[in-house]
Amino acid sequence: MTDPALVPMAPMLIARGVEKSYPVRRASPVTVLRGIDVLVRRGEMLSIVGPSGSGKSTLLYCLAGLERVDSGEISLGGTRVDALSQSRLAKLRRDRLGFVFQSYNLIPSLSAGENVALPARLRGCRAPDAAAALAAVGLSGHAHKRPGELSGGQQQRVAIARVLAARPEVVFADEPTGALDTTTGAQILDLLRAHASGDRSVVLVTHDLDAAARADRTLVLRDGAVVAELTRPSAGGILAALHGAAPSGAVA
Repeated sequence: MTDPALVPMAPMLIARGVEKSYPVRRASPVTVLRGIDVLVRRGEMLSIVGPSGSGKSTLLYCLAGLERVDSGEISLGGTRVDALSQSRLAKLRRDRLGFVFQSYNLIPSLSAGENVALPARLRGCRAPDAAAALAAVGLSGHAHKRPGELSGGQQQRVAIARVLAARPEVVFADEPTGALDTTTGAQILDLLRAHASGDRSVVLVTHDLDAAARADRTLVLRDGAVVAELTRPSAGGILAALHGAAPSGAVA
């Protein structure tokens, strides 16, 4: 009998042939994604980089079910995301996914602690220890404050605490450290890195090459296509791939 520990786990997320275009008034549609394939392993942190307009944020939204693809397939843990109805898709995002965007998406009328506990309340689950979650992002003693009483960087940390406290299967993060100072940003990246373990994964879109280099793998996008894939990359290796070189570990 095969030892179960030696059997590779199924990937967390698989996307094949993803294409996405947007209509333009009185002009041909603009193609943003051109037949992209993506695989995210369980316990893996995957970063996605590329110049502005390369399609990296659109790819993240499609993988997360926030945007419908024009063609292609996306499966999360065996569930065909692209085939779900709007109601089932909303339930999947609520129960299994977490999101960190440049906009904080906090509820202004709720305290920081209540914002952190909100996903569990919506799922009908036991509320997490909001004070501990906030302490993990450097906001001890802030649980009672409302978003309007916090700085932009503090609000982003509340948003990240909210996601990590829910322990989703996949965290989709789009420039999560953009509003943070260097020290706090590094702490947040450490938390995301720690989340990617066991049956939980992280997909990170970023312009920050040092942040991207914290990932297990990096996809480099240009003009809506994957032009390189790097394993355990350095910031320098990612920069070389962005400029069209062929660094060690890249797959064109």
